Amino acid sequence: MRVFKFGGASVKDAEGVRNLVKVLNEVGHKDTILVVSAMGKTTNAMEDIVNSYFKNKLELAAHMNDMIAYHEAIMLDLFANAQHPVFKKVKVLVDEINGFLAWNKSPNYNFVYDQVVGYGELISTTILSAYLQEVGIANTWLDVREYIKTDTSYRDPVIQWEKTKERVANIDQGILNITQGFLGSDDNNFTVTLGREGSDYTAAILAYCLNAESVTIWKDVPGVLNADPRYFKETQLLHKISYREAIELAFYGASVIHPKTLQPLQRKEIPLNVKSFLSPLGAGTTVGKGTAISPKVPCFIVKKNQVLMKLSSLDFSFIVENNISEIFKLFHDHQIKVDLIQNSAISFSVCVDNKFGGLEALLGQLQRKFKVVHHENVSLYTIRHFNAKALESLQNGHEILLEQRGKETVQLVVK
Repeated sequence: MRVFKFGGASVKDAEGVRNLVKVLNEVGHKDTILVVSAMGKTTNAMEDIVNSYFKNKLELAAHMNDMIAYHEAIMLDLFANAQHPVFKKVKVLVDEINGFLAWNKSPNYNFVYDQVVGYGELISTTILSAYLQEVGIANTWLDVREYIKTDTSYRDPVIQWEKTKERVANIDQGILNITQGFLGSDDNNFTVTLGREGSDYTAAILAYCLNAESVTIWKDVPGVLNADPRYFKETQLLHKISYREAIELAFYGASVIHPKTLQPLQRKEIPLNVKSFLSPLGAGTTVGKGTAISPKVPCFIVKKNQVLMKLSSLDFSFIVENNISEIFKLFHDHQIKVDLIQNSAISFSVCVDNKFGGLEALLGQLQRKFKVVHHENVSLYTIRHFNAKALESLQNGHEILLEQRGKETVQLVVK
């Protein structure tokens, strides 16, 4: 079995869907399972629906209508007949969203988020499966929630591996299967999302459980680059990366590979290929055993919209184990993701990601015991395999708030 993952950019419009078919025809689709994300920026659109549900219900209908119109335009382009059965299937899914929002009584944002946002993937795969049938590629549509089981940590779950393996073993591998990325379900069969960009992780979970021969992530770039071309002018393609190096890059925030994707693949030594859906026969990048990184060049990673906090004791006492354990418990309780730590005798600096919105409540609790100085909207730059030229390129023109340097890696927090 091969596992192919196609992200939202690959199916953002009807032309993208047609190109996906072209890719399958060029590289083959025998013994393959497709993992597909929501179309284009649909996840953002679904988040707007959730936010309006909680904050401004007057905007809810408009956001729903925009999301529906976007998908209907793609379907009309692909099928040219509004009577095609796929329109009714998508309407059923839309009705499920509206039904949930009508009967839901839970005030838990993360729970509601997971029940709503995942419909982006359900809709995209429904459309794609129907189109593949239309052009003569037989396939089976699978609801991935029936296979990937998790705990109830909505938006950031733990996989129940044994249950998942048992269920994935029942997948019929004799036909092209198409399923959703990003989704699983808990023991009560409520939807649980695996975190933004979690479709890569889905592909790795399925590959692990299926003992797949490889995973290929299809992107709009030629492979893994040494820097994100949205933020850096000159980039180079990395041809080969070891699992360990890729895990390091993902840990520091390299966006091309989801941080959790690599561990299950490494355990069974399943190669990960990153290739371009615009040039499917190109070499791309292979992540596997062997060479740490080739070519060995500095790799630049940036995380924007970070928060830098400096904590010091109110009585100038040392920041020691009991203080640090208390601080990290608060980070955990407020779902604050820690990206960098630096401490001295009487202060503790930490760069964090506030993606779940817990910062304000966290600061209120920290300020009861510590003096807290914080900077919002800072950027965290990481350079793997840095050299003097690479470091200088970031130091010039930025106000550096914190620097941390190791043998292979340097990190800078800048304004």
